[in-house]
Amino acid sequence: MSLAVHEIFASIQGESSFAGWPCAFLRLSGCNLACSWCDTVHAAERSTPYSLEAAFDALTAFGLPLVELTGGEPLLAPELPALAARLADAGRTVLVETNGSLDISVLDPRVVAIMDIKCPSSGMADRNDYANLDRLRPRDEVKCVLADREDYLFAREVTARVRECRTVLFSPVTGSLDPAELAAWMVADRLRARLGLQLHKIIWGPDTRGV
Repeated sequence: MSLAVHEIFASIQGESSFAGWPCAFLRLSGCNLACSWCDTVHAAERSTPYSLEAAFDALTAFGLPLVELTGGEPLLAPELPALAARLADAGRTVLVETNGSLDISVLDPRVVAIMDIKCPSSGMADRNDYANLDRLRPRDEVKCVLADREDYLFAREVTARVRECRTVLFSPVTGSLDPAELAAWMVADRLRARLGLQLHKIIWGPDTRGV
């Protein structure tokens, strides 16, 4: 068995409570969803097979303490949980960015799941696995990507079910929802969530790959 790797690179972590930290990334190819605003469609274009050992060596070669496994949808790969655990064994802080449609309990408890809740504008809201809300571990984070007011109201209702110790991130779709407008809604509602902007898009532009 091998991992279908689209790209491996080092950059700045862009959209979580870890935003701003240098990070080694592994992006897997393939996804089981098709969000209307997806910004990584290119991940389906090509892939290179990597053994777990080769992926581990490539990621640790960057010498960075923070590692993110993303996609596509990383939990489609049966080998992904073992790679994440191996990286944690090596002392890395491991983030797995997942779309929320698959069971996150397969991940080692040392791993941080950054789990999406898909909102109506994505066209994928019916694919949310809401049982994951009960599977969240203390370090896990929940992210909602929002394109409009309907998305905001939906996310506000769903994330009210997330325990207070968890980080909740509301992120506007670039070019669809003004971050200032989203910020105003969050302040008006005294929302227990963080505004998340995609730092990599601000720094390098929305269409730059490998960042």
